Amino acid sequence: MTRSLLTSAYLPALLFETGLGAVVPVVALVAAGMGAGLDQAALVVALLGVGQILGDVPAGALAARVGDRRAMLVAAAVACVALAIAAVAPGLAVLAVGVLLTGAASAVFHLARQAYLTEVVPVVNRARALSTLGGVSRIGVFLGPFLGAAVLHVADLRAVFWLAVGTTVAAALVVGLAGDVDDRRPAARDRPRVSTAALVRRHRRLLATLGVAVVLVGAVRATRGVVLPLWSEHLGFAPATTSLVFGVSGAVDMLLFYPAGRVMDRRGRLWVAVPSMLVLGGAIAVLPLTSTLTGLAVVAMVMGFGNGIGSGILMTLGADVAPPEHRAQFLGVWRVFQDSGAAAGPLAVSAVAAAGSLAAGIVTMGAAGLLAAGALAATVPRWSEHATGRTRARAAAARAAAEAAGSDPV
Repeated sequence: MTRSLLTSAYLPALLFETGLGAVVPVVALVAAGMGAGLDQAALVVALLGVGQILGDVPAGALAARVGDRRAMLVAAAVACVALAIAAVAPGLAVLAVGVLLTGAASAVFHLARQAYLTEVVPVVNRARALSTLGGVSRIGVFLGPFLGAAVLHVADLRAVFWLAVGTTVAAALVVGLAGDVDDRRPAARDRPRVSTAALVRRHRRLLATLGVAVVLVGAVRATRGVVLPLWSEHLGFAPATTSLVFGVSGAVDMLLFYPAGRVMDRRGRLWVAVPSMLVLGGAIAVLPLTSTLTGLAVVAMVMGFGNGIGSGILMTLGADVAPPEHRAQFLGVWRVFQDSGAAAGPLAVSAVAAAGSLAAGIVTMGAAGLLAAGALAATVPRWSEHATGRTRARAAAARAAAEAAGSDPV
């Protein structure tokens, strides 16, 4: 099973994310080369996240209709076209379209991989499988800029888009050649159909409680990638130094994905979810207290630790609460909450900084991390029987009692 998952899910994820990781740093530079101002270039970069949000719900519907594996192939094809559009874009508007479509294709690919692993991996190994998927994606995002930098030594900025086309084609080939891990899964056409709106209404209480916690977690996580470089620049460090600090933080992050999944499977989701937000939120909150390179580096590594131990937590929680018969569609809605939080975090820092100071914006998001920890502690046990080992045991006992009484388990 592990070897099959390597070729059907993890290797494609690594290839796909490496291409995206290479592209993201050059999008703003390409836009600037077309005459865009800093605000316009930032907007073009933000369209990648906007595309992901817009693509989340259609991604779930597509995966539910054609199956997870075919959805990944469709996403790879759309991503290749979108990246090619960006590579040959004659102006800013066409570049923006290419970036937006790339984000939407990324949403489909991410959703399909998550739904695929959720279906084929036994629930006792679910967190390890999904945290490994999150870890592999982070490795790709980490390696992508280095690969892009190597290309830039021999070609221009737009060549990086063609590099991403190549890695995406490679990901599609791996998916196509690997086949399904488990052919016993019900075909997509045999599953009951329901509209996304009806699905949201059916699970509105879950989304209004645990969904809020998901938004907060997504916001705090995304903030880490913004506040570190901004505070480093505020302290007057060179861009190369900032990159090094960020790289060290990312390295700590990547080392922890498998231990995080193992703890979640053995002890429960809350054993990772709450400490992750407490550590990450606390580290963000104390960042404005740093004034030296050593202090900045230590806080950056603590941020990496907090983020790393939470690897895969949102995907795992989504898999826990998703209804099996409508899993892909539900996960599409779930990712809207996750990606909306990721988009809102940096905007919140910017808004508070504009109204007060950068330090105030950073501290606000640190407080949001502590709030996220509280929201997870209050809502996860209510909706997931895998919150802790104890709640899992209670849920199993309740199911056994219900079955013995001849009624449907709650």
